[in-house]
Parts: sequence; structure tokens; C-alpha cells
Amino acid sequence: MVDVMGHLAMALLWALPAWFVWHDRVGAVFVAFAVFVAPIPDGDKYLAMAFPDAFHHHGLTHTVVFAVAAALVVGALAAWLLTDRVDEWVDNEHFDGSSTFVFATGAVLVGWLSHVFADMLSAPDISTPIEPLWPVIDGSWGIDLIWYNDPLWNVVFLAVMVVAHGVLAYSAFKLDHPYRIQKV
Repeated sequence: MVDVMGHLAMALLWALPAWFVWHDRVGAVFVAFAVFVAPIPDGDKYLAMAFPDAFHHHGLTHTVVFAVAAALVVGALAAWLLTDRVDEWVDNEHFDGSSTFVFATGAVLVGWLSHVFADMLSAPDISTPIEPLWPVIDGSWGIDLIWYNDPLWNVVFLAVMVVAHGVLAYSAFKLDHPYRIQKV
């Protein structure tokens, strides 16, 4: 599942609830943002090449603490830089500074944590151990559930998630329900 397709599929799985929370374009933006963020934790591979004594794959960027910190920073930047522009981009929702912060923070958390979870399902195979709860709890966590680069699993999982999002996106544009966040 740690193939890029697997990470994108897992982010799509974790982002499915967005279609039940927001209307049309806003749900699509949340999903796109979460999927965009999903591969970023593997940037530690490049950091490890540049700074081998300080970084390793499945290290700092694959922890819940780092994911929360990154999400808070991106959320704060989004609230600061985008709040005045967001209402022009979306028709059905109202975004003030706090809702922009929560939206962006949530999307980053969904994408980043889905990546960590996907690595936990397959990391023991041929990769370095993953310690998602470091520095709170020391030790690696993982389930050798899926082979690291199983092409059939990755392609099928991604295809199923794309179809599921297509169905929910179509529904989000056509249906309404009382639990959606409404325009103020």
C-alpha cells in the first residue's frame, strides 16, 4: 500500500466524509487538498539523502506529533492568506478565519495521517520501521497486512476510491441533507 497509488487511495478513503459535510465545490477542494498532502511525508527520503545523520525514512515526518504540527501551521497560513478570498471561490459556504483554519487543518490531518496509517499496514516488509507515536510512545508499530508494492492491490484500491468519490460527488451536487454545514 505504500506505493504512491496506495497513499492516494488511502487519502481518498479518509476524505470520503467530506462529501457529507460540505456542498459540492467545497467538498471537492477538501478532498483534493487531502490527496495533495498525502505523499508529502515521504519527503523524508530526500531529507535523509541530504542530511543522513539527522533524518531517515519513516522518521519524524511519519509521526502523529509532526502531522498535527504541520496541520496547525498550514491551517494558520491558510487562515491568514486565504480567508478574504475563499468566499469568492465557493458559492454555498461562508468561511471566516476560524473556519478556514479548521478546514485547512482538517484536510492536512486527513492526508498526512492517512499516509502514516497506510505505511503502518505495510512498512514491516522491506522498509524501515515506523514509529507513529514517537516521542510520546517509543517503539515501532505496524501490521504486515499488505505487501509494500502490490500493484494489483494499489490499482484496485485506487480505482474503487475514485469511483466512490465520483458517486458521492455526483450526490453532493444533487442531494441535500440536514447535516451539511450551511451558509450563514
